Amino acid sequence: MSLISKLMVKPWLAGGTVATEDSLTEALPAAKIGLWLFLCTISGVFALFMVAYQMRIELTTDWVPVPKPTILWLNTALLVLASVAFEWTKAAARQKKPAGIRASLLAGGLLTMAFLGGQLLAWNELVGSGYFLAANPANSFFYLITGLHGLHLIGGLFVWTRTTWRVFAGYEVTLSIELCATYWHYLLLVWIILFGLLLST
Repeated sequence: MSLISKLMVKPWLAGGTVATEDSLTEALPAAKIGLWLFLCTISGVFALFMVAYQMRIELTTDWVPVPKPTILWLNTALLVLASVAFEWTKAAARQKKPAGIRASLLAGGLLTMAFLGGQLLAWNELVGSGYFLAANPANSFFYLITGLHGLHLIGGLFVWTRTTWRVFAGYEVTLSIELCATYWHYLLLVWIILFGLLLST
């Protein structure tokens, strides 16, 4: 090989293609970026409520802790199982197992609905015992924090419904399933933190 030929060699092209903006976009879809931005936003919202909760405890003299209904423990277990079901769904999607996708996706959604139903039962138990929303700051924060978390799960169920329909219709939904799993794992983590905060006070 002549000297000129050696100088003309482009080694950075030998091992593959150079990453372009388009290839990076394909590697990280816009939907995934959007989800992570959304999770960052609601993390800030939950953090603000938790800080306000702690400050209200420290600055008030009329704080009467809310008794924690036993069903909250069962609800926590249901949400853990829902998160596990979505992880199984993601694994089944990667392995191209339609039956596994359908079964675990349905299980994840139904377990989430059971969790929300259990939260309503917890609210009903507290109201029946006289712990009304405006009766005490602790009551207000309990309903507000658990309600905010529940609303985000309900929002997730709308996406779950659309994804489930697409699965049964035979569409490719691997990305949607992955996003659902990420969202459910996140809300499980948020609930564990919130539940721990409520138990500690």
